[in-house]
Amino acid sequence: MSVSSPEGLTTQAYIKHHLQNLQVGDGFWSLNIDSLFFSVLLGIVFLCIFGFVAKKATSGVPGKLQCFVELVISFVDSNVREIFSGKSRLIAPLALTIFVWVFLMNLMDLIPVDFLPYAAQQMGVSHLRVVPSADVSVTMSMAIGVFFLIIIYTFKFKGGIGFIKEYTLHPFNHWIFIPINLVLELVTLIAKPLSLGLRLFGNMYAGELIFILIAGLLPWWSQWVLSLPWAIFHILIITLQAFIFMVLTIVYLSMASATDEDH
Repeated sequence: MSVSSPEGLTTQAYIKHHLQNLQVGDGFWSLNIDSLFFSVLLGIVFLCIFGFVAKKATSGVPGKLQCFVELVISFVDSNVREIFSGKSRLIAPLALTIFVWVFLMNLMDLIPVDFLPYAAQQMGVSHLRVVPSADVSVTMSMAIGVFFLIIIYTFKFKGGIGFIKEYTLHPFNHWIFIPINLVLELVTLIAKPLSLGLRLFGNMYAGELIFILIAGLLPWWSQWVLSLPWAIFHILIITLQAFIFMVLTIVYLSMASATDEDH
């Protein structure tokens, strides 16, 4: 089937072009330069905005930006207090970073699909994907980071012996079930980062693909009929996915830090 796209390509070629990252290297060791660039850029934007507000914060009547930042911090802090039962100075800043950073990465999906790629082509860049959270390598890298935090928190709060008991004496508290417990706990442990990273990737990839399909199948003057309602609905999705990633991270770390006395 050959359907003209906004770039004169077939629909299939148009979709494939927009779903291809700007890469260096081959195979497993290839790097998606565009995903790395936008994820780092958005991280810097987050730090600059919140750092600026922190320096300019006033006890008097706050400005709109300060009110917004304080609202976000209060929202994240209330969720951390409700979910995390232990004591750690890292959890609240980590939760805030995850929520805002993932939200900003998701927010890139609302930029018209041809806008930045077309600008990049004018500068000689052949491919450009602007939604880092629609790249499985980015979402799984973040999930692997959470995985290592789970291991660290389990060892920190439960000690070496408690760490071993966590994966050998649960759920069946008897030495004869150690092999079964170990298999069950390892499967559960590995499933946490997999579900965390793939959930975010799947939702954002699907959202990105729908925008691309609308742009590829409809003429430019009629795309707003479908893209505008989807964009409005997608605002809820990108916020919800950032919230879910943050909450699950807190839950996993709370479970890792829980001692026998907490149960």
